[in-house]
Amino acid sequence: MDNEDSTHPKRRTMGMSYKFQRLREKIRQAVETGELSGKLPGERELARRFHVNAKTLSKALTDLAAEGLLSRSIGRGTFVRGAASATPDQGAWLLVTDRDADPSLVQNLRALNPLAQVTNDLASLRPSFLNQFSAVVDLATETPEPFIRDLLVRNIPVVTVGREPRTYSTSAVLVDRALGAAYISRGLLLAGHRRLVAIEGRNQTLIAETVRRMAPAYGSDASVDACYPRDILAALEQGATACICDTIVAAREVLNLLSQAQIPVPGRISVAAVGSSDEFPCTGYFIGSAEKANAVAEILRLGQTGRPTVLWLTGKMIDRGTTAQPGAIHIPETAADEPQPQIPRLSALSA
Repeated sequence: MDNEDSTHPKRRTMGMSYKFQRLREKIRQAVETGELSGKLPGERELARRFHVNAKTLSKALTDLAAEGLLSRSIGRGTFVRGAASATPDQGAWLLVTDRDADPSLVQNLRALNPLAQVTNDLASLRPSFLNQFSAVVDLATETPEPFIRDLLVRNIPVVTVGREPRTYSTSAVLVDRALGAAYISRGLLLAGHRRLVAIEGRNQTLIAETVRRMAPAYGSDASVDACYPRDILAALEQGATACICDTIVAAREVLNLLSQAQIPVPGRISVAAVGSSDEFPCTGYFIGSAEKANAVAEILRLGQTGRPTVLWLTGKMIDRGTTAQPGAIHIPETAADEPQPQIPRLSALSA
């Protein structure tokens, strides 16, 4: 409850102005950090979230719309401007997922395009079913190449998320994993770790190669091995003191195996990861799902009349206390806190 006398007109106006200004800046910050993106929740839900009344909320949203940060439309709601909110002529998107797809990313994409449909069963799709979609967003890790080819033959735009195009040239939204691995390995090496292991999937070497290229600058006696998540206990027995996982999924598997074996983190081994999520299971270099969803929407909004577009997204360091810090090493909260590491771009990034 407010301490001010709400019956006094002048005090009521002054109190309203103060609350409105504070709320406006909170909403602005939530948009800038990606907490709010695409289509905003209804005003009642927003009012509950920020603990304000409807009048204060409406005034804040109206001012932000006047600044150009938001777009308000009667009957459709309030959108973050530039987030490519769904319009009748935009058409529906088909979101292709698998068991590793990030649920929060799917949710953000559907908020941007309420017409979007989700499928994880490509084998059952009839060719005529695809005709209703204006674009396909591929969130799966092993989408069959013939399916991608059929989409391109039909002139249906395709955006792959989280992996580079393989056989066929499509647009893509990717986390700059090399930069993330460089920041993480720099912190671990300066902390005194000398036996690092890269946790990567099949035919993936980016994390290991990046750490190997960073090692001479910060620890000439450091060694870097690579293994699958299931091999983390064997790596620990061989002397590994820190690991860097190439995905959130891999990090969760590693942490689960260490927990089952009652191995303390970061007591015996430090765990970090590079990836995209709104939930951070460990310390690492991360990008929020809202930012990735907005990048997909921006590619589709601009269209694909020319050469396919590949967007490399930079994230920020998040400390979740899973990396030991001998020597009181400080891992910066954001990449901007420290000079950019000089990272040779690997051929795998442009292949």
